[in-house]
Amino acid sequence: MDLDETAARLGVPVEDIDRVHRLAGDRPSAPLPAKADAPALLNRLAVRPDDAAEIMAGWPDPDSPLWTQELRWLLDRSIALVRADLGGHLWLPPGPALPRERGPAWRHLYVYTYLALVDVVMTYHRDHNIADSVSWVTLADLGRNLAIDRRMRGEGWPIMQSWLTLHARGVVYELGRLQHHRGGTAIDLHIPETGPLGPEAIEASLDAARAFFPRHFPDERYTEFACGSWLLDPQLREYLPEDSNIIRFQRRFELEPYQEPEGQDADVEVLRYVFRTLTTPLDQLPRRTVLQRAIVDHLKAGRHWRIRRGSFPM
Repeated sequence: MDLDETAARLGVPVEDIDRVHRLAGDRPSAPLPAKADAPALLNRLAVRPDDAAEIMAGWPDPDSPLWTQELRWLLDRSIALVRADLGGHLWLPPGPALPRERGPAWRHLYVYTYLALVDVVMTYHRDHNIADSVSWVTLADLGRNLAIDRRMRGEGWPIMQSWLTLHARGVVYELGRLQHHRGGTAIDLHIPETGPLGPEAIEASLDAARAFFPRHFPDERYTEFACGSWLLDPQLREYLPEDSNIIRFQRRFELEPYQEPEGQDADVEVLRYVFRTLTTPLDQLPRRTVLQRAIVDHLKAGRHWRIRRGSFPM
């Protein structure tokens, strides 16, 4: 495989293709589920019918004209790249961001990567005696993220494709209201779009994690919960009441000294998660909630949000 030619045909930098080639090497890939089984699997992964229809339309059948040699190579090596890091907890892009407007094969290549790894990660979960009910609710984050990307008209996927490799490597688990991310000595908390951050739901999720990780990963030692998010920005206290769920969530954490996060723009992240758009002018954003009004007014005043990191004992 000529890497320069492959990169040119895919319309991506050759450095990105070289990275995939280097990390995947000759490591084993994994097969996709049978096409006949795919609709039921997509349903179990909470993929909406419109997204499922696109995924099925672009399915990498052996004789599909949608799948060029370089696309098939990238799919195979992307699966191998992620599978080789099973259990790894760091951020892992599965491959380059593709020109998704070229069609369903291009748009959903990394969805097929995820689907090929479902059996791999389910086996990993079962080896750790994790209940299938936890596995499936965790892996169903695929459908949630595809629905968000559709709302964002494709603006969300470059982040989501890397985020979902954490699920496919067995390091993120959804336990009630929060997602819990193994690694180091802290369980990192992530907040999916599933409803209010009520303190009772938060505490129940933390209690579940306190039991879950010692039971299923007894060789790992965790001493604290941690989170890095714009939700921990103390500037929110200028706008939100003290009894709001976000402020009560903030009060759990002891914040670290502020450091500018590398490769992250907090203003962009706030717009992504609060409004699910990166291109709508501030004057056209909705102002239905106190939080929405706070975000817009803060930015219109020429101020900026910050991503803050904090922790509290487990």
